[in-house]
Amino acid sequence: MIGPSGNVQVYLACGVTDMRRGIDGLSALVEGVIRQVPGSGAIFGFRGRRADRIKLLWWDGQGFCLFYKVLERGYFPWPTAKDGVVHLTQAQLSMLVEGIDWRRPTWTSAPHSTG
Repeated sequence: MIGPSGNVQVYLACGVTDMRRGIDGLSALVEGVIRQVPGSGAIFGFRGRRADRIKLLWWDGQGFCLFYKVLERGYFPWPTAKDGVVHLTQAQLSMLVEGIDWRRPTWTSAPHSTG
């Protein structure tokens, strides 16, 4: 699988982000809002007004990777804007990407069986 190592740092930009932003726009938010270096190797997460989609930005050493996920049902649990920036563990990031509330690990909408 292509992806970051197990000890990568993860930051979420709290509140709402304009999901029309691409790599350049999200990199500017990393510098201005999260106050980190976009090319540091950390993963930076953003969620739009519609809570069913997220973008994750990550520098893999050669270039930026942009991961975009839209949930068919449910929502991505997200900290409020007053929290500023939240640091997650790799396990919490895995739960977030699956649509599981990483603060209280349960599915916001359990997956359907495929078979």
